[in-house]
Amino acid sequence: MKRWSQVNSFRAQSVVGSFTLCDVKLEKRFRGALPIEEHGWQIGVIVGRSGSGKTSIAKQLFRDGYIRGFEYTHQCVLDDFPEELETGEITKALCSVGFASPPDWLKSYDCLSQGEKMRVDIARALCLDKPLIVFDEFTSVVDREIAKVSAFAISKAVRRSKKKFIAVTCHYDVVDWLEPDWVFCTDDMTFSRKKGLGRPLNSKSVGAAIAFGKCFGNITI
Repeated sequence: MKRWSQVNSFRAQSVVGSFTLCDVKLEKRFRGALPIEEHGWQIGVIVGRSGSGKTSIAKQLFRDGYIRGFEYTHQCVLDDFPEELETGEITKALCSVGFASPPDWLKSYDCLSQGEKMRVDIARALCLDKPLIVFDEFTSVVDREIAKVSAFAISKAVRRSKKKFIAVTCHYDVVDWLEPDWVFCTDDMTFSRKKGLGRPLNSKSVGAAIAFGKCFGNITI
C-alpha cells in the first residue's frame, strides 16, 4: 500500500473528460493538495458538489483503499460476508454501524432498504483486511435523518476499529456527524484539519456556506 508520506502535499490532477467535437478538444482538469500525514488521524471527508472531482481525486490518491460496488449473491446477507468470519463477528460489525435487526440480517441484499444496504456495505468494508477504507457516495441515497444516525454510528465503529476511513460525499452535513479529523472540499480545493482537542470541524466551515461553487482548475479548448 502507498505510504502516507508519499501522499503528503501531493498535488492531484485528474482528467475526467476528454473528447473531440468538430476537431476541437475539450478537457476538464482539477488541481488540489491534501497535506495529510501518515499518523494522527482516523476519519477524513472529501466533500463537494457534483462534478467537482471528488471521485477522481479519491481514486487517484487512495486507490488501494477505494471501495465501491460489493457483489451480493446469497439469499441471506450474512452469507455475503467473508467466509473466514464467524457469525458473531459479522453481527457485531452490523450492530456497530447501526444495523441491529436480526430478522433483516436473514434477508437478501436486494430486499433491504437503501439505508440498510449502505450500512451493510460499510460493515463489509470494515471487515476487510485493509488499513484504509475509502467509501464513495457516502449517505447519498438515504434521507438526512437516517444519514445522521448512520454516520454517527459509523464514526464510533471506525474509531474502535483503529482503521482509517474516508467518506466521499456531496452532503456537507456529514461533516457534523462523522466529526472527521480533516475535510477536503472540492468546491474550492481547500483543506481543513481539526486542531488537537479543539472544537470538531463542521459543515459551516466548508462548501455549505458558499452560495455558488467557486470556479477552479481550467478548461482547455
